[in-house]
Amino acid sequence: MDDNTAQAAAAAAGPPEIPGDPLALERQVCFALSIAARSVLSVYRPLLEPMGLTHPQYLVMLALWGKSPLAVKELIEMLQLDGPTLSPLLKRLEAAGLVTRTRDPQDERQLRVDLTPRGGELRADALRIPPSVVAKLGMSLGDLEELHKGLTAVNDAARRAGVKPLPAPAADSV
Repeated sequence: MDDNTAQAAAAAAGPPEIPGDPLALERQVCFALSIAARSVLSVYRPLLEPMGLTHPQYLVMLALWGKSPLAVKELIEMLQLDGPTLSPLLKRLEAAGLVTRTRDPQDERQLRVDLTPRGGELRADALRIPPSVVAKLGMSLGDLEELHKGLTAVNDAARRAGVKPLPAPAADSV
């Protein structure tokens, strides 16, 4: 049975029976994800501050260090953000001299985002972030890679269920 068939069968069978108290706070996936997200972001914050980046800005820069230039539409898809959330991030990065935003000469409706030389050079500083995060968390790289796989599966399942990504939290949120 493939994944789609298994999902269809599970949906037809109705919701699963959950033993014990299904509303216990400590059993909630949403609660564990929320606490984990805040905790992990608090590990990133002091590492990113010397670079002048917030975590959402760091995600934009990661996308651009992977491929640049990118259309705003591509960034929205890659980062699973909406336009009104991404736009102020790009404006702040542009004001900091890390990116440029220009109209695509082939399609004036499209806005392209590109790294400035300074934005490209910042990548060398960012190379210290992943190993520092691994060290601060005190987890093995293998455990973190497995966690990443599991979270990616949860995100994929939510998208298949028709859930649209929520806007990113404000830069100053915990």
